[in-house]
Amino acid sequence: MSEIQETTKPKSNGVLLLLIIVLLAILAYLAFSISKKNKELNTCSNANKVLEADMAGMNDMMSGYVGNLSHDLKSDFQQMLNTYDALKVKDSTQAIQVQEQKTKIQTLINQLNSGKKLSAQQIYTLKKENETLRNIMKGYVKQIDSLNTMNVKLSTDLETKTQELNVTSTERDQYRAQAEESATLVKKGSKLQALGFNSGALRMKLNNTTEPTNKAKSAIQLKSAFTISANSLAKAGNRRVYLQITTPDGRILQGKENYVVNTDSGNIPYSDKKDVDYNNENLDVTIYYDLKEGEAVKGNYKIKIICDGQTIGSDSFTLK
Repeated sequence: MSEIQETTKPKSNGVLLLLIIVLLAILAYLAFSISKKNKELNTCSNANKVLEADMAGMNDMMSGYVGNLSHDLKSDFQQMLNTYDALKVKDSTQAIQVQEQKTKIQTLINQLNSGKKLSAQQIYTLKKENETLRNIMKGYVKQIDSLNTMNVKLSTDLETKTQELNVTSTERDQYRAQAEESATLVKKGSKLQALGFNSGALRMKLNNTTEPTNKAKSAIQLKSAFTISANSLAKAGNRRVYLQITTPDGRILQGKENYVVNTDSGNIPYSDKKDVDYNNENLDVTIYYDLKEGEAVKGNYKIKIICDGQTIGSDSFTLK
């Protein structure tokens, strides 16, 4: 039993010794690493102090130049603001984007006007921002100029088309006037004419035939005989010819109450009518009106012949 204890004790002491040696090695490595990092940190710290000193010296040395550059930046920023104002007037559709850029520029101007002494590094940063904003502004200028060029072209095209339309409208109006004038001439030229009138009253003879009379008391019928003259311009075909008789006292005799015809002068009453077939040659026509009791009076009677809405002839006669 004692022998086993004696054998185990030396082994335990060996393991402990090994652990101590490993720990000492780790501590030595850590101490070396910490020492190395401290040296590097001191080196960086010293280099930083040197750089800060150099930077301070450079800022002092360049203070006059920085002031001039600051002034130039202010002028440049202000010119960009003016340019953006002009762009806003040129094209209102870009107003929101233009205002955003103006706000950025005004912020930088306020920074320059703050009264704080700016370092060369700060001025350099502002200069880079100035270049960025200027490039953005150039893009807007190019875009708006392109749109304005397109608008000018469209306006020019529109003006050209308007002028062409005005010329076309003028020519159309001229053609229309000529057409209307020609139509008027054709209408005048194609108007029928009633000539060679023989108008008067008729009385009844004992053999139940009629003969002309100039006595109002014996008249039973009024008539108007005439010739529609030849006209090659007139349209051939069926025509309705109207007879209008006006009595000495100014009344228009009507065969029926609804005897009214539409003419260029409006609707007028007529005495009687007759349908004829006109073939552009002389056509003899006679229209009769049967007198009602008491209609025949002494005096002058006026005859008017109407066709195609126009008066084509007139006549008169007197009854005693």
